[in-house]
Amino acid sequence: MAGEDSAGDESDVGLYDADIAPERQRELLTDGEIPVAVYGLGKMGLPLAGVYAETTGNVTGVDIDPDVVDRINDGESHVIGEPGLDDLVAEQVDAGQLEATTDGPEAAANARIHVIIVPTLLDDDDDPNLATVESVVDDIAAGLAPGDLVIAESTLPPTSCRDVIQPHLEQESGLDGDEFGLAFCPERTSSGRALEDIRGAYPKVVGGIDSESTRAAAVVYDELSSNEVHPVSDATTAEAVKVFEGVYRDVNIGLANELGRLADELGISVREAIGTANDLPMCQLHDPGPGVGGHCIPFYPHFLLSQAEEPMDLTRTARRLNDEMPAVTVGRLERELEATGDDLADASVVVLGITYRPGVEETRASPAIGVIDALQEAGADVAGVDPLVDPADYGARAVDIDDLTAESFDAAVVVTPHAEFESIPWADLEPMVVVDGRDAVDLSGTPHRRYTLGGTADGRPPRDDGGADAIAADERSLTADGGTDERLTETGGTLENPGADDV
Repeated sequence: MAGEDSAGDESDVGLYDADIAPERQRELLTDGEIPVAVYGLGKMGLPLAGVYAETTGNVTGVDIDPDVVDRINDGESHVIGEPGLDDLVAEQVDAGQLEATTDGPEAAANARIHVIIVPTLLDDDDDPNLATVESVVDDIAAGLAPGDLVIAESTLPPTSCRDVIQPHLEQESGLDGDEFGLAFCPERTSSGRALEDIRGAYPKVVGGIDSESTRAAAVVYDELSSNEVHPVSDATTAEAVKVFEGVYRDVNIGLANELGRLADELGISVREAIGTANDLPMCQLHDPGPGVGGHCIPFYPHFLLSQAEEPMDLTRTARRLNDEMPAVTVGRLERELEATGDDLADASVVVLGITYRPGVEETRASPAIGVIDALQEAGADVAGVDPLVDPADYGARAVDIDDLTAESFDAAVVVTPHAEFESIPWADLEPMVVVDGRDAVDLSGTPHRRYTLGGTADGRPPRDDGGADAIAADERSLTADGGTDERLTETGGTLENPGADDV
């Protein structure tokens, strides 16, 4: 075999500090001779496990949910909306290259590479809670052997590998820190394109607690990714890279939302102004919107705010501005209703889109939840429409898209423009106030009073009464007619850019 003359013992080999030629290490990795365990099989973990399986041929996925484990072992993906994932899981399970278990310690005992991809949550005080990560580390420590490599892909507060994971592994495994490798290699993956991203849409950042950990992790990701591997100085730097990416987006969106709130005062479309300003490559503003959602951007600023001695006023202010946007959106609705003679406290309002992003079954920190809460606090009767989740789980009466014409609403708030909303027959709905948080619907020729947060991309200021077709509140009827075919398009910037979905 290649490299055997210079190789050490290849039985039960690990990548860290291995006495084996580099090319032979790669061969062993891709031939399935170096078992991999992936801890966490959620919407980012399962795609990662699938790519590891197709690359290495020997992967055990670990999850605490027995239903998830059973479905994967049956060759089924439980993750919705990831192109190619269903086929990948079926193929890898059928080939015997991917299996799942709830037994973390056993998986750790059989693996030489351990990949952590579970969420880092916040507690009630917005401080990072590493309990889930530490639970996985306990499982890994139970089977950790000299030469093993531990890789954290979960987004972590900077210094977590150095100050939390490494000491924890040492204490629980009984090994010294120089007997195993530990590297932070952040996932840079967006929902709806996970496989594409993991396979190499962006450079892969790797940073170890020592140079050998960095080298070993680079060997792994040079095989998984078609893109370049970008080693950085250490694990803390790699952790900072990932958090900084999220903070940048949150601050950028906060600025966009602050500018968007000027649209009424200036009498312009801020979206048009932003789009035109972005003609310059040094200006890349996002769009304003009703808030920031998902498991990434709203959380990562707190990874710094919770531990930094610096005041970080800019980051803190942006987070506050973005948190305020659901209430701001409802405030704009209240003002528009007052202009028609209606009171929000007596209004019936339908919220369109409960998930944080179109086509993604994820509601964590979704702006729609804040909008529903603010509407209810104001006394409104709230309904909700979403093709992926049940609005009743979030406090709104559930309404199907097909049943909208049988309903009577005073207002609608467009929070998340799912593609399914293209079928809404706006011209057939009773005249209402429509607050469009995403510049996503065309109501021209319909009798609705439209308010677009920040104005429209084609230059219309926020308030659009529908011109001569607009009908006053006391003239509403069930036979509203007129209008053209409605057009709904997804708009990108506020919630999601490539790479914004992180663990």
